[in-house]
Amino acid sequence: MRRSMFYLLFLLFPFLLFSQTDQDSLWIRDNYTKLEQYIPMRDGIKLFTAIYLPKDQSEKHPVLMTRTPYSCAPYGKDFTPRLWGGHWKYYARENYIIVVQDVRGRWMSEGDFVDVRPFIKDKKTNADIDESSDTYDAIDWLVKNLPDNNGNVGVFGISYPGFYSTMAAASNHPALKAVSPQAPVTDWFQGDDFHHNGALFQMDGFSFYSGFGKPRPKPTTIGPSGYDFKVRDNYKFYLEAGSLKHLGQLIGDSIQFWKDLYAHPNYDEWWKARNARTAMYNIKPAILVVGGLFDAEDCFGAWNLYKAIEKQSPSTNNRLVIGPWYHGQWASRDGSFLGNVKFGSNTSFWFQNNIEIPFFNYYLKGKGNDPKIAEATIFFTGDNEWKKLDQWPPSGSNPKAIYFEENGTLSWNKPVNAKSISEYISDPAHPVPYTEDVHFSRTREYMTDDQRFASRRPDVLTFQTPPLEEDLTLAGVVTADLKVSISSTDADFVVKVIDVFPDDFKYPGDAEQPRRSVGGSYPMGGYQMLVRGEIMRGRFRNSLEKPEPFKPGKVETVKFNLPDVAHTFKKGHRLMIQVQSSWFPLADRNPQQFVNIYECDESAFQKATIQIHHEAANSSSIILPVLK
Repeated sequence: MRRSMFYLLFLLFPFLLFSQTDQDSLWIRDNYTKLEQYIPMRDGIKLFTAIYLPKDQSEKHPVLMTRTPYSCAPYGKDFTPRLWGGHWKYYARENYIIVVQDVRGRWMSEGDFVDVRPFIKDKKTNADIDESSDTYDAIDWLVKNLPDNNGNVGVFGISYPGFYSTMAAASNHPALKAVSPQAPVTDWFQGDDFHHNGALFQMDGFSFYSGFGKPRPKPTTIGPSGYDFKVRDNYKFYLEAGSLKHLGQLIGDSIQFWKDLYAHPNYDEWWKARNARTAMYNIKPAILVVGGLFDAEDCFGAWNLYKAIEKQSPSTNNRLVIGPWYHGQWASRDGSFLGNVKFGSNTSFWFQNNIEIPFFNYYLKGKGNDPKIAEATIFFTGDNEWKKLDQWPPSGSNPKAIYFEENGTLSWNKPVNAKSISEYISDPAHPVPYTEDVHFSRTREYMTDDQRFASRRPDVLTFQTPPLEEDLTLAGVVTADLKVSISSTDADFVVKVIDVFPDDFKYPGDAEQPRRSVGGSYPMGGYQMLVRGEIMRGRFRNSLEKPEPFKPGKVETVKFNLPDVAHTFKKGHRLMIQVQSSWFPLADRNPQQFVNIYECDESAFQKATIQIHHEAANSSSIILPVLK
């Protein structure tokens, strides 16, 4: 009987889901009207804007806006499914005026599009426009022209719209009361999307810009097509593409940002102007920065935007929320797992109902009591619980070095041996994959993937502790402090922090003998969960602005930060660190020579012997933010 009920519910679930969606869409159509409007900017350019107006006239309504380069479709009389397909519907139920705007130069808006358009601090004329001025002008028009608005405006957006939300905050329009940059694009050279510490994230960049970057001469409702991949195995495609020089030839000559990217291989003034943090001074609206611990795209942006506002605008009402999420998962229906790792509850629903909606309701509608959102609301994986903190990193978090030792061990004590080295050969012709399976698109699950496949490769060094005798909680930035010598003049260094589960581990409800098949579950005993990984292009070890070659055989320091972590390694688990020199095709291959990587041919690629020192005079370590 129980099994029959299960199958009945299984069969009915899609119909129940569609029924709820139909109810939401019908309610919104009955209670909202749609207006499409060209809003003039100060320089005369007009931006196309879709406006959804509540029919209810019993009260004044706040405005909630998203500005996007991804289209405010559908155009015309149709209602956009975004109002009932996600948690936007909750704002519709609250009778918000909902606004979605095509940014300058995209889709139906006039003007020229500029990627992560630089912020202009001192605007002297109406020709000095940026995304903050466009937001100011849009808000000004909305509050002066929309019927029944209450004069309060909020802005939010995820990813690239997160960048536009950041720029909205910098506009400081007096009607703008609350802003939530979510997974905000913040710095595309240091850590977001297309570069990490100077290493090009070619797979994301090429697949995205081969379509998104195509020119749009005039306003249009038709989107561009992407690259026609003939090979559905991303490892094979990028390996056969060869050098970045050849990849640039494949993408063609029409995509301006791709050409700019190649023309600026170092962190020069062009990149610095596109660092969104430079605008974060004297911010007036309440800020709610949101991000995911396992965001494969903009993990860097959420942590570092929050920190920039704290430092540069200390009087701002600035709050941080980080959950156990992939890119945008907090806006989805389910936040209870990622890949094989489970979090014990629906963290997305919790966030939506306890943080985001009360935040906007309070500051835009005056509804409810002050939500008193903690300075930092952070989900700690491992413990699988939310922690409400007075600051981030928390006051009890202290840096503590754990050292590499012989025989692949880790120790809290500095090594005493006079000579101790681990080495491997890095071969660009056989780079270390970022995940063990064959994929076409970059996965989001790789951020928690099992790393056992990498542990078994000879070009990956593995160091680990014995089973922990007590819980170990990390809260803050992880710093890799490597003492290295290489046989060539350049190399990349990938450091991964891994939680090794006990051999007998299984989640409640998992089969006694789990199997990876339809109806089965992944074998979690001995699972090597990626907690955090990051890459450093060795030439930038001393400066992202001025790259330097290595001197073959000379011991040098490669020290860099990994994005913040919030994780508890439970008693009986092990802490593991892996070190490797490729992470393919996530990041492009380093030729392992000090050449211009964007201009060289594949013939420049060479093998290199990489030595990681763990001796008294040159002790490699990982500096962990240990929470007491």
